[in-house]
Amino acid sequence: MSVSSVPLSTRLLLWGKAAGRCQYTGCNHPLWKDDLTQNEFNIAYIAHIVADKPDGPRGHEELSTKLGKELSNIMLMCDEHHRLIDKIDVEGHPVERLQEMKATHERRIEIATSITDDFQSNIVLYGANIGKHGSFLRWDRAAQALQPLKYPAEKEAIELSMKNSSFEDKEELYWILEKENLNRQFNERIKGRFHLEQNQHLSIFPLAPIPLLIYFGHLLSDIPTADVYQLHREPQGWSWQSHPEEFDFIIRKPKNSSSVVALNLSLSATINNERITSVLGEDASIWTIAIKNPYNDFLKSKEQLQMFREILRKVLNEIKAVHGNAEELHVFPAVPVSIGLEIGRVRMPKADLPFVIYDENRQSGGFKKAIDLI
Repeated sequence: MSVSSVPLSTRLLLWGKAAGRCQYTGCNHPLWKDDLTQNEFNIAYIAHIVADKPDGPRGHEELSTKLGKELSNIMLMCDEHHRLIDKIDVEGHPVERLQEMKATHERRIEIATSITDDFQSNIVLYGANIGKHGSFLRWDRAAQALQPLKYPAEKEAIELSMKNSSFEDKEELYWILEKENLNRQFNERIKGRFHLEQNQHLSIFPLAPIPLLIYFGHLLSDIPTADVYQLHREPQGWSWQSHPEEFDFIIRKPKNSSSVVALNLSLSATINNERITSVLGEDASIWTIAIKNPYNDFLKSKEQLQMFREILRKVLNEIKAVHGNAEELHVFPAVPVSIGLEIGRVRMPKADLPFVIYDENRQSGGFKKAIDLI
């Protein structure tokens, strides 16, 4: 039982430094409201690191009296963790551990509350059914991926997904409905709100079939202040990872020059040219962007994404120079979702050929035309 009376000024300072939350590592529980009723009142406890009496938890013959009312020696805690450190597991909570908890929590709060508008970003979630599987996108996981360079501007995401759709990407109507929904949601929730506000930043978290993501990128092209994220399998999550050593993209140019032009994007998997000529005919001129060993989790870093943007811009310029008489570019993508979206952003509608974008679905017998991009 505490024997010291911590001055009100010190308690207020502690509340400020803790942001009114439990400072026990991993808890962060708000201490100004009841979870059940949501009534707002003070449910915090002042916990001493060194007890304010020598025979208390972590008590000391000299320091207990000296530090009893010091800000550096007290923590804000919920009832559960206050009892844990003082009664249930005193030995497991030595002074050094509690000091580290306090310092880490207060350092995090200091960083978070120093955010200015320049560090804020609006989280955008866009998902659509891939085969029979829906998309699973969550605001909290997206918010975690932003830090420490950006922080969420709002507590809720801008969601563009069509909820509870029963259509699958093997159906022609799926592409019509999803494209129209995306177009309407974008115009209403993003373009109408951010187009004229140049300081508004977007962080895009996409999980949908690649043709739809290319179309989404096309819509985003005139809103430049946007970052695109990639869902990684290993380790799982949206946070960007270290740039892999000795990584590069490979460009393969066609040996023939035809008015039927295709772009083979073999990054997540290998697309044999025979699968493309079976759709377009043997005379098709096929340009390829690939990596040495295509696989579905190769994209790790933002640097790789930027490299792809530069490579794609170069290839689209060359295609235009070589095939100026072509009417359209047939795009066959096997790419990660973030690259899919960047394809649409890189394309320049007034300069590049119109896109005919294909989607592979085994139930439909291979590559099928999905979306036109004029």
